[in-house]
Amino acid sequence: MLARLPAGVQVFVLDAGSNDETVAIARAHGARVEFRSWSGFVTARRYALGRVTTPWALMLDADELIDETLRDAILRSSEHVTGYRVRRVTMLCGRAVRTAGWSNERLLRLVRTDRARVAGSRSGAPLHERWSVDGEVADLPGAILHDSYPTLASYRAKFDFYTSVEAQALPASRRRYAGALAMLPLRFAWSLLRYGGWRDGWRGPFVAWESARYRVVVRSKALRGA
Repeated sequence: MLARLPAGVQVFVLDAGSNDETVAIARAHGARVEFRSWSGFVTARRYALGRVTTPWALMLDADELIDETLRDAILRSSEHVTGYRVRRVTMLCGRAVRTAGWSNERLLRLVRTDRARVAGSRSGAPLHERWSVDGEVADLPGAILHDSYPTLASYRAKFDFYTSVEAQALPASRRRYAGALAMLPLRFAWSLLRYGGWRDGWRGPFVAWESARYRVVVRSKALRGA
């Protein structure tokens, strides 16, 4: 990830106690590394933004990297814009996926540091934070490559973790669970057909199904008090 960044940029890495080579690799690339105990996605992002000392901040997760087009575009950012949206392409088992909009997300990621804010999700769950800026927002060419699921096992582990976290922020509701269950077939068809997921081979139906049942699993766990 760090090797893909534009030459000469300052890098700040917030580490939450990794047990691999993250810290050593980051420092080898000249990054400033700081340790902070994990307290959730939203608070971590907000804290990291507060530690940035440069006029612009680009937020990347450990499983994300930028392509060459985006790298060059970052260097041409305009002082008249306060934030840029970037397309994110999500991978599954080494290939990009179109199903469920996995290759069409537009996320605000490059921001003027002093005019940016990080808020929690609308659901109240401590993930999927919302970035916003005071001022004009534009789009940058290129993409962020989100390589979060190198194996099906890694996908299932994160699916279980995220649904459990979201369920903890919701009240138990049989009506909401029944509604999510009734919408499952429509969500599956929409996720697969709307974005051309049939061209993704086995990945298309798999992601469409998992995305469709996500809300069902969340509501089910909320009912069980998970």
